[in-house]
Amino acid sequence: MSSRHPLTVAAVAVAAVVTLAACNANPSTTASNSSSSGFRKGGDLTILTSSTSVTLDPAKSSNLAITTLGLIDRRLTSWDIEPGKTAKAVPDLATDTGTPSDGGKTWTYHLKSGLKFSNGATITSADIKYGVERSFAAELSGGLGYHKTLLEGAEKYQGPYTGGDLASIETPDPNTIVFHLNTAYGDWPWIVSMPAFSPVPKSADTNPQTYGQHPVTSGPYQVASYKEGSSLVMTRNPGWSQATDTVRTAGPDQITFKLGQDDTVSAQRLIADSGDDKNAFQATFVPPAQLAQIAQNPGAKSRLVTSQAGALAYLAINVEHAPLDDLKVRQAIEYAVDKKAFQIAVGGSIGGDPATTLITPGIAGRQTYDLYPAGPDGDVDKAKQLLAEAGNPKLSLTLLTESDPQKVLQAQAIQQGLKRVGITVTLKSEEYDSWYADVTNDKGDYDLALSSWQPDFPSANGNIQPLFASSEIGHGAFNLSRYSEPEVDSLIKQATGTTDPAAAQALWAQADKRIMEDAPVVPLLYNKNSFLHGSNVQNFFVTPFPAYPNYLKVSLSK
Repeated sequence: MSSRHPLTVAAVAVAAVVTLAACNANPSTTASNSSSSGFRKGGDLTILTSSTSVTLDPAKSSNLAITTLGLIDRRLTSWDIEPGKTAKAVPDLATDTGTPSDGGKTWTYHLKSGLKFSNGATITSADIKYGVERSFAAELSGGLGYHKTLLEGAEKYQGPYTGGDLASIETPDPNTIVFHLNTAYGDWPWIVSMPAFSPVPKSADTNPQTYGQHPVTSGPYQVASYKEGSSLVMTRNPGWSQATDTVRTAGPDQITFKLGQDDTVSAQRLIADSGDDKNAFQATFVPPAQLAQIAQNPGAKSRLVTSQAGALAYLAINVEHAPLDDLKVRQAIEYAVDKKAFQIAVGGSIGGDPATTLITPGIAGRQTYDLYPAGPDGDVDKAKQLLAEAGNPKLSLTLLTESDPQKVLQAQAIQQGLKRVGITVTLKSEEYDSWYADVTNDKGDYDLALSSWQPDFPSANGNIQPLFASSEIGHGAFNLSRYSEPEVDSLIKQATGTTDPAAAQALWAQADKRIMEDAPVVPLLYNKNSFLHGSNVQNFFVTPFPAYPNYLKVSLSK
């Protein structure tokens, strides 16, 4: 059940909002003054992105519920994302967020009335079941796969094209769908908000490989045209009814994604704020050079939206490698790291705030604490004391990082901080694919790894389980510290199976602190993301989770 979208520190999400969902962003409740300017229907909105492609098949997508695919596809539930509020699951196609039974192993949903596809057909529970089943097909891989380990019998299921139907999803009538899980799972209402739970009419799926080019949609928009590397144009879906949808406002008449845009050029266009660019926003992070320029431009500064502290940038410590298997050594590293230098390397305070916990801000139930109060630039004396207690081991460590110049600067900040206490760090920088393969393989041939993480859905489950469960070591999973603690595994299992949100949140908070007692990672920063929009763009905001604009609410003033 590992989340598959680690986005290493800071800027890897240049294409993330359009093409994938999670695991790095930088949340906040900060909104520009346009977010409270009222609401208007109409106009053509432009979204500028450096991504060259968009995955429009929900089975293959890992898109956030509030971004691109959320405009064209509805799911059983969605996310209520508003400034100043903690994210929560809300009904979308369903009448509620689900009724659990059998101790949380069975979840039942009933559909709202009046739901239509873009082709005019009525949306039924069979369409949702078929949409989920498609996500198991080998030819449609790439989407979020939490449900693939949770649905009963799913481990052997190969999808509807060769494997028939999945018996653990029942549709007793056109308006009811029942999911049978192999274990109790309290966060199931979040799981059914993922792209794979979008309805797909079987009659339209005659060629699965090309379905994504002209999908039948259930959201307020449909795909008018898509040219890879160039543009995606969405127009209104005549089958959608606002009366059935409390999540989307469907402001613009048309939304055009301009693909393959240079981030610096896009930022300069939005700073200039002329012509059609007044009706545009940048889906990717504003580059640091343009942030400095915007700070000197009052007009542009009023249109810059920067998230509050969010996705966790962290240093993973491979606890399987001696002498890093010694708790005292790991605690020494906690004190030795210079978080202030790391913060400077990501752009200063606008790039993030120092982190001390594993659960990210904006996630319900998060508790604030600091087990290693070293101050922003570290505590060299305390680190040396702990190393002395560990017998003053000779530490010559390898740190894996990506070869992106900004990532290397961040790794150098770690290197210099540890050097102050006599720890030698050799940097090994690699292209992302190589880095990912090296940190998630079964060998674990590294000492330290620099990464960043934001969960795929707004639950502490997504902060803890993928990064620290014993089951997530190697095999492409993301427990980079290779941390295995039975007490933590037990807490994860207990929290996962708890259907009472408050009780589950308390367990996740307990797990958070218990993990940090073992110091398998150094929390570095809660990253921040900055986005720029044109002067006619309204209701443009970034919340505590996730750290991206809520596309579903954006409108134009004229």
